[in-house]
Amino acid sequence: MTKVLFVCLGNICRSAIAEGILKNKAKTLGLNIKVESAGTANYHIGEAPDKRMQAKAIEHNINISNQRGQQFYYNDFNEFDYIFAMDESNMLNILSLAKTDDDKNKVKLLLNLSFPNENLSVPDPYYGGEQGFEDVYQMVDKACDKFILNLNK
Repeated sequence: MTKVLFVCLGNICRSAIAEGILKNKAKTLGLNIKVESAGTANYHIGEAPDKRMQAKAIEHNINISNQRGQQFYYNDFNEFDYIFAMDESNMLNILSLAKTDDDKNKVKLLLNLSFPNENLSVPDPYYGGEQGFEDVYQMVDKACDKFILNLNK
C-alpha cells in the first residue's frame, strides 16, 4: 500500500482538497493508496475543512465534509511514503522536523509533479474569492493525476 500525506498550514483548504481528490481518484481506479492530510500549524485541529472548499469539492462530486484537521508530527515520516507540501514555507517547516535523509527524501512540493523543478506553490485561497478555490482545485487535481501516472510507471 502506498501512503500519501498532503500538508499545508491549517489543513482546511489546500491539503484537505488534495486528500479528497486523491482518495476519490484512488477509489475510482481501484488503487491501494492511503491518503491523509495535515497542517504544520495547530489552528484547526479537529475542525472540518473550510465551507468554501467543501462547496468546491461538492461541485466536483467529492465530499470532504467528514475530514478533520490534524497537525503534522515527526511520526508522520514513519507513517507515510510521500509527504507533499503545498508551498515552500510549509515544506521548510516539515523538513525542520526531519531527522534523517530518508525523512527528507519523502518531502516534495506538490506542484513539482505538474511543473518539475519549478518549485511553485499552491496558493492559499483562504483570503481570496471563489476563483481561488477553483484554481486550487484544478492545480491539485492535475498534480494528483501526475502522481497516479508516476505510480504506474
